[in-house]
Amino acid sequence: MRVISLLYGVVSYISFLGVFCYFIAFDAGIFVPKSLNSAASTGVGVALAVNCGLMMLFGVQHSVMARSGFKASIEKLIPHHLERSTYVLATNIVLVFFMLWWQPIDGNVWSVENPIAQKLMWGIFSAGWVLVLISTFLTDHFDLFGLRQVWLNFLERTYTEVRFTERFIYHWIRHPMMLGLLIAFWVVPVMTMGHLLFSAGMSLYIFVGIYLEEKSLLNSIGDHYAVYQKKTARVIPGIY
Repeated sequence: MRVISLLYGVVSYISFLGVFCYFIAFDAGIFVPKSLNSAASTGVGVALAVNCGLMMLFGVQHSVMARSGFKASIEKLIPHHLERSTYVLATNIVLVFFMLWWQPIDGNVWSVENPIAQKLMWGIFSAGWVLVLISTFLTDHFDLFGLRQVWLNFLERTYTEVRFTERFIYHWIRHPMMLGLLIAFWVVPVMTMGHLLFSAGMSLYIFVGIYLEEKSLLNSIGDHYAVYQKKTARVIPGIY
């Protein structure tokens, strides 16, 4: 059973890496047959309804499954060491469904033609995704994606929560991962109407997610996190 649990965690993680890389290409509009910037294949009304429904599905899955109440309600069905891997697997499935069913919407909000400006924007876009990746390692990448839990279970060792630490970027902002996502969603050379809907909807979810996460962190960490909140910005140093 411990071997099966370990394999389950590894498969969830590897599948996430594949979906994550595909999602970056989907966001950028490169190397994939269908992206946010593809030509529209349906009416605007239908596209809006479908796309808003997909973003709501992602938001509900991503937020509800992360709440302590939900975790407590399923602990009899899913062992603690598999809970995070199951969350990662569910996110993979929702993201695949999201990309398959997303309905592009025609019309450019902006289209940067200058080659130097394009390269600059692609550089900032790439830096956003790199910031997302770095942020996972500044907390605990392998705990975040469930590998640490299944590995400790395989070794028959007791799981301990990862302690919050103020490392590197976390000295200045509390949510560098969210900043990276915002950069990646908005800093693109071509912004279609469909991409604008995606960026706006996902940005709204990010700020709702930040609010919910900070409530959870205050409850679990307490005064230490409250002090940390007062001396750091949420997303952008000196602004927000």
